Amino acid sequence: MEVLLVNIGQLIQVREPALTMVKGAEMAHLPSISNAWLLVKDGKISDYGTMENCPERSAETYDCKGRFVFPSWCDSHTHIVYAGSRESEFVDKINGLSYEEIARRGGGILNSAARLQQTSEDELYRQALVRAEEIMTYGTGAVEIKSGYGLSTEDEIKMLRVIRRLKETTPLTIKATFLGAHALPAEYKGNRSAFIQKVTQEMLPQLASEGLADFVDVFCDKGFFTVDETAEILENAAKYGLQAKIHANELDYSGGIQVGVKFDARSVDHLEYTGEEEMEVLLNSNTMPTLLPSTAFFLRLKQPPAREMIQAGLPVALASDYNPGSSPSGRMQFILSLACVNLRMLPEEAINAATINSAYAMNVQQELGSITKGKKANLFVSHEIPSIAFLPYAFGTQLVDKVMLNGRWI
Repeated sequence: MEVLLVNIGQLIQVREPALTMVKGAEMAHLPSISNAWLLVKDGKISDYGTMENCPERSAETYDCKGRFVFPSWCDSHTHIVYAGSRESEFVDKINGLSYEEIARRGGGILNSAARLQQTSEDELYRQALVRAEEIMTYGTGAVEIKSGYGLSTEDEIKMLRVIRRLKETTPLTIKATFLGAHALPAEYKGNRSAFIQKVTQEMLPQLASEGLADFVDVFCDKGFFTVDETAEILENAAKYGLQAKIHANELDYSGGIQVGVKFDARSVDHLEYTGEEEMEVLLNSNTMPTLLPSTAFFLRLKQPPAREMIQAGLPVALASDYNPGSSPSGRMQFILSLACVNLRMLPEEAINAATINSAYAMNVQQELGSITKGKKANLFVSHEIPSIAFLPYAFGTQLVDKVMLNGRWI
């Protein structure tokens, strides 16, 4: 099957040859072609160029009428498999309770775990499918989805099986992450080591036997899991070939960045508390710093130091953290807006962070994240916009008009 897109106002994020990531000052450079065409063949990007050299084809032709074409967003950190919502905690936050205070009262992650444990796999899949279809309409073509609301072997496996069903039944490129150590269940508060043993000796072997996860994650932060506990889990996960992706430094200087880099984590995520020491550690690694600006926005947290990180020469990725408690939205255009407004990132930097760098953060950079010959034809056509800066500028307007995944319009 061939599709020829013509009269593209700007073809954004054109990378030949392909890069694995962009970092530092390079993040402000976003290569594009004006007045362009793009040929899709057998689900892949086949060729492109300027309209003056547009080939004549018998392919299905789509006239973009001057609108922009972007590679689809890669959302490298989400929790979209969950049961129900937590708007009552939203009101608690308005009334002044902190994230940690809500968690201590049995809310937060433990609240979602209780709901999920009472929800069947089929119902959980039905709810998650609605969210998966929603984010596709926002221009997302690849998504990482974590477990972590099960907190028991049976329910963590149930979540991972739902993620596998989403892989099989949607056109999204999906990576599954095992997050058994998301919070300490109430029944283990007097015996943390027993829960760590349950994660390493019971949960990990079972999910590995079914091939259910691509990555392993730990919430290494104040009030959750320590550096030593995180290291123990990652050491055991490595035996099953699972690379790390760490929740780190959201609530304090936790050591999560350092332990993530030590174990060659693909990414360390959140990073509200990141200083010179943490940046130096990241500079000497292959780990992608991933920022989740809607979480800092929704919880009124300290903003991660994106500007300082880029000035230090680091790459930065952006993701939505779509979840019921701290970021109930998967709209990546809004993530770009928050990155520009609150993190002082340029629109070019934000787009690089949400495409090529976030593709790296979920290890799909060889097939997604840029307009490159041979990569998957995952892209979207914008509504009529005057410039790329209009995308984060018009934060309340849906600017994604038409979405193509795997070479087919959805």
